[in-house]
Amino acid sequence: MILDSFKLDGKVAIVTGVSRGLGQTMAVALAQAGADIIGVGVSDSSETKDLITSLGRRYHAIVADLVNSGCASGIISEAVAEFGRVDVLVNNSGMIRRDDMLKFSEKDWDDVMNLNLKTLFFLAQEASKQFERQETGGKIVNIGSVLSFQGGFKVPSYVASKFGVKGLTMSMANELAPKGINVNAIAPGYMVTDVTTDLRHDEKRSASILERIPAGRWGQPADLAGAVVFLASSASDYVNGATLVIDGGWLAR
Repeated sequence: MILDSFKLDGKVAIVTGVSRGLGQTMAVALAQAGADIIGVGVSDSSETKDLITSLGRRYHAIVADLVNSGCASGIISEAVAEFGRVDVLVNNSGMIRRDDMLKFSEKDWDDVMNLNLKTLFFLAQEASKQFERQETGGKIVNIGSVLSFQGGFKVPSYVASKFGVKGLTMSMANELAPKGINVNAIAPGYMVTDVTTDLRHDEKRSASILERIPAGRWGQPADLAGAVVFLASSASDYVNGATLVIDGGWLAR
């Protein structure tokens, strides 16, 4: 039956940035599909834990500052020590810094690039080594943005990092597909998250954004649930290097 290919029973998924927003919603969706969850980040994820354990799934939190890519190996090792295996990695953690190009600081550049791109790569590298040790294949889902396709405004390091996520997804897929490891990305549009709070509260800016979105609304975290389960499951076994845009039609305009 086709729905069986979306099941994640017995799988272990690592999701970064799970305390709220998109990461929390995707972690819960994976648990609803049957996966046990390793949640990674610096923020308290007890609410996410409660949501996942209420589904009868296991949850383990790993506290790690993902701005430092040196934590990647330890994250995978702890996940395996806790649950015995890793099957899925969702690279969700990210940050954005806003300023005029002519004022943009080196620290704001480095912090964003380190978290959004460098750590993403090295976590994927370490997860892929584990997939190879298990001889089971695996799934990597990177989180990009509609700014993986557009230039944005006053967010140069974020744009550079998200273009990089799209490119790295394709590059990694080329090397890892023969090993049975699927690497794909999700590019959310304008979503109701902490990152967009200021935009949504700016009446003029919010109206101009909504005017361009054919669906006529801001995206909700739940809009990513089906996509992440698809890309984490055997239903996507022949999907490699793709970036699935979930933006209510923003890019179509």
